[in-house]
Amino acid sequence: MNHLNDFGHIICLTDSVTTGNNCLVYTVLTTKSFAKALSRLPVNWQKRIVEKIKEVATDPYAKHNNVSKLQGRAGYRLRVGDWRVIYELHDDHLELWALEVGARGGIY
Repeated sequence: MNHLNDFGHIICLTDSVTTGNNCLVYTVLTTKSFAKALSRLPVNWQKRIVEKIKEVATDPYAKHNNVSKLQGRAGYRLRVGDWRVIYELHDDHLELWALEVGARGGIY
């Protein structure tokens, strides 16, 4: 699936940084459809979702309670309350691509 032409926003532009514990920070890119769907959510949920994505981006391979690898397709699922974020990691560019956000029942 090629999403390159669909990217429109950067939530948090961070350089790939090596810290004292060798943790790499990923740049978060969002699709236009992700940004549009996120903007339709209540502001308090928008903030919670963005904060959780930033948390995952600081160390995407750490053990996160609400992250699962998707079955049957590439990517991961982040659970934030009743909302789900579908994202892919691109290690070659240190990028986290946030592809979709939606309600639990309709995101898959």
